[in-house]
Amino acid sequence: MQQSKMFSPIDLHMHSLASDGTMTPHDLVQRVHDSGVQVMALTDHDNTAGLVEAGLKAAELGIQLIPGVEVSSEWETQGIHIVGLFVDPENRVLQEGLARIMAFRDWRATEISRLLDQVGIPGAEEGARAMAGSRMVGRSHFCRWLVRQGHCADASEAFGKYLGRGCKAYVPSDWIPMTEAVQWINSAGGSAIVAHPGRYKLSATRLRHLLTAFREAGGAGLEVCSGSQAAGDREHLGRLAKELNMLGSLGSDFHGPDVGHAAIGQLLPLPDGVEPVWARAGIHFH
Repeated sequence: MQQSKMFSPIDLHMHSLASDGTMTPHDLVQRVHDSGVQVMALTDHDNTAGLVEAGLKAAELGIQLIPGVEVSSEWETQGIHIVGLFVDPENRVLQEGLARIMAFRDWRATEISRLLDQVGIPGAEEGARAMAGSRMVGRSHFCRWLVRQGHCADASEAFGKYLGRGCKAYVPSDWIPMTEAVQWINSAGGSAIVAHPGRYKLSATRLRHLLTAFREAGGAGLEVCSGSQAAGDREHLGRLAKELNMLGSLGSDFHGPDVGHAAIGQLLPLPDGVEPVWARAGIHFH
């Protein structure tokens, strides 16, 4: 396989059907292998249900699978996603915490469905759960169902008319504090990483404030390179990682072949001088 400078043999952020991805963990690992990536992390939202299946396929193909999770949290009213890498998926503290978030997600799905029913769109929760193929149901599944059923032309209309903030079926999030997410990940022996920090539309001052608070809470690092933030964020985030003595990570945020964000492994390397989170686990690339 011919690989460009935009290729990384390590990709530490991707999703399967266990959350809002479109591929089974088995098929996702196969795609990782076919792409040429050697080390991957499965980081499904708020659950680790796909790790066993992914681990079996990874062992078969010689892929190094880092167990992970992406925890939904909040910092100063701002939603922040925290990727946990190298976590023990059997850890009681982590699993009890994730169960709390999943219970909220269940309630929110029912509430979104109720609001859609009020505007003449019945059966949304059943439809969204069928789209999800797993317990984890999010707005993306309602979005796909609305488009498939012909209620909306595309995702932009689904969020702009029904699911987005202030719209007819919008249900505010009630995520856990960011500090608590970090505690769960650390309790499970993992490294807590701020996912796609360039995506949060924070001022430079606010971003530094977030990262400082995250580090003080026990957070390890940040995604310097992400498929779901602008490539131009790389240099600025790399400088912040070095200045704040934080580890760097990278990940495509791959959700499926027909979903946005980068393809698996299509990532620039970390900037010089940024310590990779994977180096502390004895993983090295040259």
